[in-house]
Amino acid sequence: MTRITLQDVQKARETIKDIVKTTDLLESVKLSKKTGANVYYKCENLQKTGSFKVRGACNKIASLTDEEKANGVIASSAGNHAQGVALGAKLSGIKATIVMPATAPLAKVTATKSYGAEVVLEGLVYDDAYAKAVEIQKETGATFLHPFNDPYVMAGQGTIALEIFEQLNDKVDTIICPIGGGGIIAGIATAAKALNPNVKIIGVQTANIPSMKESIAHGHVTTAFKATTIADGIAVKTPGDNTFEIIKELVDEVIVVEEYEIAQAMLFLLENQKLVSEGSGAVSTAALLSGKYKPAKDENVVCVISGGNVDVNTLYRVIGTALTEDGRRYAFKTKIQDKPGGLAELTQIISKLNANILNANMSRISKENSLGSLYLEIQLETFNQEHKDKIKQAVEAAGFVIED
Repeated sequence: MTRITLQDVQKARETIKDIVKTTDLLESVKLSKKTGANVYYKCENLQKTGSFKVRGACNKIASLTDEEKANGVIASSAGNHAQGVALGAKLSGIKATIVMPATAPLAKVTATKSYGAEVVLEGLVYDDAYAKAVEIQKETGATFLHPFNDPYVMAGQGTIALEIFEQLNDKVDTIICPIGGGGIIAGIATAAKALNPNVKIIGVQTANIPSMKESIAHGHVTTAFKATTIADGIAVKTPGDNTFEIIKELVDEVIVVEEYEIAQAMLFLLENQKLVSEGSGAVSTAALLSGKYKPAKDENVVCVISGGNVDVNTLYRVIGTALTEDGRRYAFKTKIQDKPGGLAELTQIISKLNANILNANMSRISKENSLGSLYLEIQLETFNQEHKDKIKQAVEAAGFVIED
């Protein structure tokens, strides 16, 4: 097993100080009020390339020999490591080839290409891209840059912890951090526990791909994949062996959050903090919003927002999902009489309760229809769950049969 130390992290900070920026640490008044803790966001979504990954990538590239640089570099990535490597390679004048899952957001693919890297798309998740990158590396002799299981990469990511401690004047109780392959939390945990052994490190994964959670439960690295996820940045089926050993020793707890909880967290950050976060960046906030991590009163909690590289189309869909879960969108089906005023009877009920109709589709041709009736699908904009329930009750009281 390869380990890193606080000194490795401090050296990494010196190495990359002229490339990366010290990102903001912002207080969340609303989340602090909700939880009773003092909640802060470490905004790596505002980092160069839109993600923390540039830290580890540039630290690793700086460690390469002249011969390794001459051979060019190759990396596999769900998108953020790709951009970090591409930028680092560009600054060093090195050729870069990046293998990404075909499911990677278009925004991440486009951004990676913009830094001059050659992009190859392969498979559905990171592990598929990794296998292809290893194949290309053997063919070309390029230097492989692992996105998380490398000591230089972990040390680079650990510089986030140094900034957090400085920004909170060492008054850090808990750091909540996403886990995919484990590079960021391994680096942060190493530095944070060295600075304060009592600080709690909480890792968060998506329930769809809980690979580190299951690895810890089994006592060894385990592959886990249940379904794809909106948190593409942590869609890693098999975590690293080096990161696993560090996390097993230094991370206090690994929890999992559901897809809808991630969507709600993304919307919460957008509405309340004016921060755009990708799914993987929002899982730390989801842990608090969902109540799966319950901080003590006045506990100083830092949620790491690991990245903000989310495709606009994905963001649109996520917002719709989150609004529905919050009771702020309500879609249902019902039958109305096929006669003048048949639709008006329903819309008047909706209007009186101050809901807004977003979409309405009527069909006379449906197996559910009886003669003289129309099948209606309607979507409403509502205030909250209570408002939604009132509308449903009023519509049903008027004799309409609702199919949610």
